[in-house]
Amino acid sequence: MSRALTAAALAGLAVTAAATTAAADALSFKLLPRYSYATFKSDAPLETVVGHTADTGLQGELTVDPARPQEARGTVKVDMNTVRTGVDKRDADMRAKPYLETDVEGNRWVTFDVKHVEIAGPLEPGKPMPAKIRGVLTVKQKPVERVADGTVTYIKLSPEQVEQQKRFGFTSDNIKVRTRLATTFTDHAMQVPQLLILKLANDIFIETDLTFIKP
Repeated sequence: MSRALTAAALAGLAVTAAATTAAADALSFKLLPRYSYATFKSDAPLETVVGHTADTGLQGELTVDPARPQEARGTVKVDMNTVRTGVDKRDADMRAKPYLETDVEGNRWVTFDVKHVEIAGPLEPGKPMPAKIRGVLTVKQKPVERVADGTVTYIKLSPEQVEQQKRFGFTSDNIKVRTRLATTFTDHAMQVPQLLILKLANDIFIETDLTFIKP
């Protein structure tokens, strides 16, 4: 009996140690807004609208083990009050009813929560890796599951390179994530008025270029 208990205890310790090691290998990253941006595109028959934001309009964090990027978790947030399309009246209309209503704090942020990454193997420094990033896109507090197509590039700097690049905010471990995904106004409980359907499409295409650093 004592041998069985000892074996069970050792097995439990081994599992705990393995889990602890896996957790220790995961790195925490934060978004470097200065070198990140997001765009929102509506391609209607009579007009193409592109909204853009960068820098302070973005927030994000990421936890990933470069050896097991499939298990990555993270969140990216876009402040819709900072998105500009080049026409002030249009920007104001999009932030008001019946669209985003960003005067309500919960509607202000568009978020994407990463749940799983489909990628062929570990991240190799300097090598862009195609990936499908599965997660939950929330617009106007309406969450929907989405898959973003993109590339993930792990950039590891030498001590000399860190010394050269630190004034720009880069560190020894950096990750560049470029993504593309699509959603619709109706999926997020918004309706394009009939009067505007030739100038504003129901489909929305979102692209991001995000730089994460390990603090």
